[in-house]
Amino acid sequence: MFTEQTWLAKVIWGLLAIFTLDALFQRNWPLAFLITLLLSMAPLFMARRANLLIPPSFIAAIVVFVGGTLVLGEVFDFYNRFWWWDLVMHGGSAIGFGLIGFVLVFTMFQGDRYAAPPFAVAFFVFCFALAIGAVWEIFEFGMDQIFGLNMQKSGLIDTMWDMIMNLVGAIIGASSGYAYLKWRSKGGLIGPIHDFVRRNPRFFNRDRNRR
Repeated sequence: MFTEQTWLAKVIWGLLAIFTLDALFQRNWPLAFLITLLLSMAPLFMARRANLLIPPSFIAAIVVFVGGTLVLGEVFDFYNRFWWWDLVMHGGSAIGFGLIGFVLVFTMFQGDRYAAPPFAVAFFVFCFALAIGAVWEIFEFGMDQIFGLNMQKSGLIDTMWDMIMNLVGAIIGASSGYAYLKWRSKGGLIGPIHDFVRRNPRFFNRDRNRR
């Protein structure tokens, strides 16, 4: 389960483990590192229970995103040190949720490219990624109002820029799914989709039978 993961994911996991132990001794942000480590590993255990094989590229992206959000963003204050960090995180997450949304929809069609209309699937993927981004903004607002945090930073302006980046990321994610269905593309962002389908043929048997 862990042996086939990319070197990047392994390095980040190792650093998080070291930081967690150090934080426990120093009593400085121990929960942030521990939560990041657990969240980044959670997809592996969930996939194992569901009997899914998640491509290492998917796991690496999740590890990088969670680490960038909780550790670099919150612990090392990248959100305040770099004005563009929050935009990158939101745009990247929207692309990721777009790819995940495509895999979910394609699974419903059992991998039948001919039964899955590319434009309709891409539109659903776009809405899915955008909806996740909107829910996150509601979460940030709720945390600020209930616990007095400052997740929204500059308020309305921060929220609107986040939504714009969610929009851009959702378009990229949906376009990747469209290209996979329409032109059978396999490179770039579409590579992880192709790898996921290849590793889990029982969910995409119609695509395999038509070859």
